Amino acid sequence: MPEARMLLKSAFAALSLFTFASPVLAENQSFKLGIVTFMSGPGAESFGVPAWEAAQMLSAALNEGGQLPAPYDKAGFGGMTIELSVIDENGGTTKQVQELRNGYERDGLDAVIGYISSSNCLAAAPVAEELKKLLILYDCGTPRIFEDGSYRYVFRTTAHATMDNVALARYLAKRKIKFDDIASINPDYAYGRDNWKDFQQSAAALNPNAKSKLELWPKLGAGQYGTEISALLQANPQVIHTSLWGGDLQAFVLQAAPRNLFKNRHVVITAADHVFQPLGNRMPNNVIFGARGSNGLFAETSPTNDWLVAAYEKKHPGGFPAQSYYRMTQSILGLKLAVEKAMALNGGKKPTAEQIADALTGLEWDAPSGRIKMALGNGHQAIQSNAIGVTKWDPASKRMQVVDVERFDAECVNPPANIKAEEWIAQGFPGAKCN
Repeated sequence: MPEARMLLKSAFAALSLFTFASPVLAENQSFKLGIVTFMSGPGAESFGVPAWEAAQMLSAALNEGGQLPAPYDKAGFGGMTIELSVIDENGGTTKQVQELRNGYERDGLDAVIGYISSSNCLAAAPVAEELKKLLILYDCGTPRIFEDGSYRYVFRTTAHATMDNVALARYLAKRKIKFDDIASINPDYAYGRDNWKDFQQSAAALNPNAKSKLELWPKLGAGQYGTEISALLQANPQVIHTSLWGGDLQAFVLQAAPRNLFKNRHVVITAADHVFQPLGNRMPNNVIFGARGSNGLFAETSPTNDWLVAAYEKKHPGGFPAQSYYRMTQSILGLKLAVEKAMALNGGKKPTAEQIADALTGLEWDAPSGRIKMALGNGHQAIQSNAIGVTKWDPASKRMQVVDVERFDAECVNPPANIKAEEWIAQGFPGAKCN
């Protein structure tokens, strides 16, 4: 992604915040929207910068009006110009908390969409609630946000990571892949710990013989995995589970593939599509993976997905949008509908944070990844469908393909309301609705 690399080398490294606005609706009142994502560090190239690109691309189209299918064809947010600002997520939770306060109090942001890191989500949510400002979490995976807390101003418009791991375990069972012994290599922070717990317990719920042979916990951003790869080869489990992502996942694949870690065993990756383009044919075949929803290669034809794919290909000929594009897009579209619903109830005037929060609570909308339902966390946590498949490199198109796809309805792989994910899995998925 040459444009992404240009962004990384530009003045963003020196500035934590800047403004991008379309002149099309300049005469109207504006809606100031902050975007927090990795603009530097190991998560930037494959995930953070594409998410920012998605926000820019979508906001420009919305500001122009008439570019997206209904109900997204009205210009801006109910006629208000969307003014974007970006904050680099790199630098740790203390920095992010201060940046968030600055965004609301100094820069007057009406809402913030952000955070890839689960640690940053956990740190930012109470701050937004304290300030009574809208915060929409667009990616972080830990289910603890709304299972351990209750919020009025904080939302997550994408499903949490329990869905990813339940789907992986269901895929193994449905495809009759043996998983009596499993091992893991996951980043040592909230996201990695929660992913492994959910997968391990889901595997045990579907296969009483499933047991863990080895658990490895490299630090986030470790980059070197020689010792871990040796340990995995020696343990020789039937299935290896990982939730490594971004630069860490790229490094792991590049170091593990030459040592044949992907041969004669199944490697399952919660989210891998975002590294396909930088890795190209260096990504091994026959890897079982997800994309944190029906995103990227898993997305089905629909008016909104057709728009997203076409807009992306115009910007990146020969490429395809991966999960970060989808998750950012569905978050902005959900916010747009909530703002416009609140405006209608407010006599066409710019709504308050409280009014937008009320409108977003329990909302449903169609996104490029399918139907999004704010069904958990008292209407503050989304559920969505998921899909799992297998990698297969296509030499003719020089693109990664996905084969042997299994699709899972949202109600099959997400817990029902009023039960924690861990309890739901332990009880054998009560209330799950699977085809």
